[in-house]
Amino acid sequence: MSSVAVLTQESFNEHRSGLVAEQAGGSSAAGDEEAPAYKDAFPPLPEKAASPEGTQEPANAWTSKIRPLKSSVITQVFHVPLEERKYKDINQFGEGDQAKVCVDIMHKTGAHLELSMAKDQGLSIMVSGKLDAVMKARKEIVSRLQTQASATVAIPKEHHRFVIGKNGEKLQELELKTATKIQIPRPDDPSNHIKISGTKEGLEKAKHEILLISAEQDKRAVERVNIDKVFHPFITGAYNKLVADMMQETGARINVPPPSVNKTEIVITGEKEQVALAVAMIKKIYEEKQKNATTIAVEVKKSQHKYVIGPKGNTLQEILEKTGVSVEIPPPDSSSETVILRGEPDRLGQALTEVYAKANSYTVSSVDAPSWLHRFIIGKKGQNLAKITQQMPKVHIEFTEGEDKITLEGPTKDMQMVQSQMEAIVTDLVSRMDYMEISVDPRFHRHLIGKGGANINRIKDLHKVSVRIPPDNEKSHLIRIEGDPQGVQEASKELLELASRMENERTKDLLIEQRFHRAIIGQKGEKIKDVRDKFPEVIINFPDPAAKSDVVQLRGPRNEVEKCSKFMDKMVADMVENGFSVSVPIFKQFHKNIIGKGGANIKKIREETNTRIDLPAENSNSEMIIITGKKENCEAARVRILAIQKELANITEMEVSIPSKLHNSLIGSKGRFVRSIMEECGGVHIHFPTEGSGVDTVTIRGPAEEVEKAKKQLLSLAQEKQTKSHTAELKAKPEYHKFLIGKGGGNIRKVRDSTGARIIFPTADEEDQELITVVGTEEAVREAQKELEELIKSLDNVVEDVMNVEPKHHRYFVARRGQVLRDIAEEYGGVMVSFPRSGANSDKVTLKGAKDCVEAAKKRMLEIIEDLDAQVTIECVIPQRFHRSIMGPKGSRIQAITRDHNVQIKFPERVDGPGKGAPLAEAAVQENGEANGEVLVVEEPTTPVDPAVPKKCDVIVLSGRKERCEAAVEALQALVPVTTEVEVPFELHRYIIGQKGSGIRKMMDEFEVNIQVPAPELQSDIISITGLANHLDRAKEGLLERVKELTAEQEDRSLRSFKLTITVDPKYHPKIIGRKGAIITNIRTEHDVNIQFPDKNDDNQDQITITGYEHKATAAKDAIQAIVDELEEMISEDITLDARVHARIIGARGKGIRKIMDEFKVDLRFPQPGAADPNQVSVTGRPELVDEAIDHLLNLEEEYMADVIENESKMTYMKPLGDRGASSMDDGGRERGPSKGFVVREAPWQTGSEKVREAPDMSSSEDFPSFGAPVAAANKASPWGPKRF
Repeated sequence: MSSVAVLTQESFNEHRSGLVAEQAGGSSAAGDEEAPAYKDAFPPLPEKAASPEGTQEPANAWTSKIRPLKSSVITQVFHVPLEERKYKDINQFGEGDQAKVCVDIMHKTGAHLELSMAKDQGLSIMVSGKLDAVMKARKEIVSRLQTQASATVAIPKEHHRFVIGKNGEKLQELELKTATKIQIPRPDDPSNHIKISGTKEGLEKAKHEILLISAEQDKRAVERVNIDKVFHPFITGAYNKLVADMMQETGARINVPPPSVNKTEIVITGEKEQVALAVAMIKKIYEEKQKNATTIAVEVKKSQHKYVIGPKGNTLQEILEKTGVSVEIPPPDSSSETVILRGEPDRLGQALTEVYAKANSYTVSSVDAPSWLHRFIIGKKGQNLAKITQQMPKVHIEFTEGEDKITLEGPTKDMQMVQSQMEAIVTDLVSRMDYMEISVDPRFHRHLIGKGGANINRIKDLHKVSVRIPPDNEKSHLIRIEGDPQGVQEASKELLELASRMENERTKDLLIEQRFHRAIIGQKGEKIKDVRDKFPEVIINFPDPAAKSDVVQLRGPRNEVEKCSKFMDKMVADMVENGFSVSVPIFKQFHKNIIGKGGANIKKIREETNTRIDLPAENSNSEMIIITGKKENCEAARVRILAIQKELANITEMEVSIPSKLHNSLIGSKGRFVRSIMEECGGVHIHFPTEGSGVDTVTIRGPAEEVEKAKKQLLSLAQEKQTKSHTAELKAKPEYHKFLIGKGGGNIRKVRDSTGARIIFPTADEEDQELITVVGTEEAVREAQKELEELIKSLDNVVEDVMNVEPKHHRYFVARRGQVLRDIAEEYGGVMVSFPRSGANSDKVTLKGAKDCVEAAKKRMLEIIEDLDAQVTIECVIPQRFHRSIMGPKGSRIQAITRDHNVQIKFPERVDGPGKGAPLAEAAVQENGEANGEVLVVEEPTTPVDPAVPKKCDVIVLSGRKERCEAAVEALQALVPVTTEVEVPFELHRYIIGQKGSGIRKMMDEFEVNIQVPAPELQSDIISITGLANHLDRAKEGLLERVKELTAEQEDRSLRSFKLTITVDPKYHPKIIGRKGAIITNIRTEHDVNIQFPDKNDDNQDQITITGYEHKATAAKDAIQAIVDELEEMISEDITLDARVHARIIGARGKGIRKIMDEFKVDLRFPQPGAADPNQVSVTGRPELVDEAIDHLLNLEEEYMADVIENESKMTYMKPLGDRGASSMDDGGRERGPSKGFVVREAPWQTGSEKVREAPDMSSSEDFPSFGAPVAAANKASPWGPKRF
């Protein structure tokens, strides 16, 4: 048995130093009397037996300090009656399904389960573990070991969401609490019944909880009141003060739609009584105003409406607050100038005065200034204007591009001063600024600008001038220079010199295949940079890759351009020579050997053969290694790579002769046959010669055994193909082939279907263009050959026929270099069609060729003539501004209509606009989407134009069959873009546009329309959508959907911006923030709010602001208040701890003190260096925790002081001899006697004969034996009991 000694506070204070000093002149008897009794110094533990009721245990050191500890492990017992048990087979208890279920539950939840059977055959389950594990285990037990019942409970549909709770948390809590499964119908399900399944007890609990939630929600109500929109300002009051007062008074929430939303419905929510009171108040105001209010209408200029409205409608609110009169302004898109005043008759006069005062408070004037001076007036980054606008912030100064005036707008009293300042600035600039225009060919403009604007920026900086070079699309020669007169002269001189130098330059076009462009440029432009460095005076321009052009342009001095041209030609020649490529099949497993360690092998082959070698990716199934370079170098590299493979494995190569005509059938569709042979024979490589080469040799490479196996299979398959397949060849002129094949392959398909043979015509790259091959069974080939020979024979029978074609149609057939005749000849076996010479008045047309071909061609020509005779010409009037979009990119849309409807479409010449009396050079006429190459010059009409007659430039002419032309007209009109307008609140425009226009661009790309948002200064709600009619509906719907989303986001932002302030003493702020912000971050995250503490310079240092949803902000406020309440309950106590142990208690980097503070939930403050009392330590926390912490600190002090004293005593021995005398003296200067240690009376080791003052002899091996040491037999009994060693 072991005993534990606990010192009381009094005894501890006595012996804390470890020694009790002897009193001077004191006797030994006095010392004995002062020695504490053993039972006082080391009180016994309390007895285990509980004291009888009504009696109280005596208080001692154990009972007064030790507090009970709560275990984190709990135990609960669940009982499952026999009738509710799922598994009732008593014989299998402990080994059947029931036991397996219990084991599974233990694994899942981490709880421990013990099953026992009651006398009534019910099941008792004892569950032990942490609380959450026990609750989960209980739910599993109920669902898996107990039979389930079900019930339904009906509550109003709108209460279901409160049962579910946020993110389903309430529902999960209910299910866990009641051990049931609760199923709530989906929002789109009209049912209001909630289904509950579980035990009978759980069902009742769950029903009760759900009905409680529903009853709580029954107390709330929502009311909607329809009030005419014109009376809403009287309900809200000026600046919404009236509605805010009503909400505060009633406690209900009142939602009045904003003026921009055209809704009359006001929504009130809250408790039923609150809502009823609020509705009554609103209706009272409405009825009163409806009865007493009158209106007057006044005319105010449209331009002055914005002054009456004021910024964000503040002026209207101001008038409403002053006079109680509502001012109704017509919408911006309305042309009406009528302003309506509504209110009490006696207040209307005052309101009218206010309206006119506000309307006339601003004036508009202008200052004459040349448009080229505008940017000098504005100054760099608006510096000049800023001086004026800072003095007169209410004055708006507007510059319009191209106009020689500046518009001023602002308060009448400020306008005169601003106007005079602006006029002074203009006069000053006109006197000291000048400009000049020089003429330079537009093709040199880019070179004047230089790369990245280098040239032009240098000239601007050097001469302090502004230079405007027109953009390429203007094709203007004029360059404008503005600035100081001297600088303008010098800059113009330098620019003209540069232009003159460029005129002497030469431009040369090099034809280099586009595939070499990237190689010439090099990675990141490294190679072309070297070329440009070598020829710095030559500008090298490569075409855009998308243009598919081979032209590379060189420009610079003549000699340098020639040198650069030769150099680049040599580069291309080297590339062509090094562009040979060969593929080598190498087994995948040997690729790593080809590469070598660290790429050594492949690098060596590349360097020695001067080739590029590309291996397939590791995850690729390809075995092909591609070698690129000169032909002889590629062959050398190929031999070396194959040699490496041959060394590594028993690889042989064999050649097999198989007729080339069988190669395709052996390869199979997409290589299916040959791949199956390669896979079957261990992955050998089988290489067939190039198709059409006529070579019969097939190469097989791989392990010797597998190659032999593949050879046998290949020959066997070839034999099989040869016996079952028969081939015949016959010849026909290439021009007959198309006729034999027929339109869409119709003729040849008939032969195939009737005979079953396959007929193969030669490809364009085959040498023998007359050879036709027939493949199939012998009988099928014979029949097909016979049919084809008959067809060819009939085609060889050349005949000549004549047909009549009216001369008016001749032009159609011979137009575009006889394209129609060429198409007929190609389609009908090379029939030659001859028309009479131009000018000969004849309608005879001669056809010469095979009889069948002539007949077919004749029939086709008659069809064309019939179409031409049935042709009509229809005019379609579409405004010229839409012609470009109708044509589409490169005329693609119009070409599609021409092709689909078989009509001719001619667009009028383009008129760019009224030319102020000068003749207009028109663009080329567009016909069928292609320019006809003619340029017309149209004189401006001098006669007045009838507005009813369509403009010539708007008329599109269609020719063709009537029904086709009409269909084409419909197709054209469908391509005309139309415009629709959508009303979107102005404040949402910037969100629709998105960052840098990304939002609106995305919508335009998605719906293929153009969306026009009005300029911000217009303050307009109308957005225009332009596009094809079938795209507009989708675009409009998409835009409105986006508006709906933005409105929802806006409402959400409004709800999220609710603010609360809480007053907290600043001394508690650090505690609320927590270490490294942990506590405040947790509150912010949990409640999804923003919490702002006051700044150092803030007047209200005790105000904490919370922003977020109202209910979340309130919850966060409660959480902070709870912390404050807890902090206010705390106490602070000062204790004395020897300063020598402070460092040990604090620990390395404060680790020890943090552990104590975390364990006891207290705050410890140690004294700073130089404090008045270096031993005083402050402990702050809850009273009971402070006591525990103090006890712990005093115990630590006792433990650490022993080490301190021991160290100090050691240091005493280490002191020099001269100092030892001082150390053996007490405080009074007397010599101390020898220490007798800590002595107690009536100790267990003392016998009656021993003196009290003697302490135990710790050197005695009998009283304090060592482990394993022999001990002499004792003559006396030990107080510790019989010895066991």
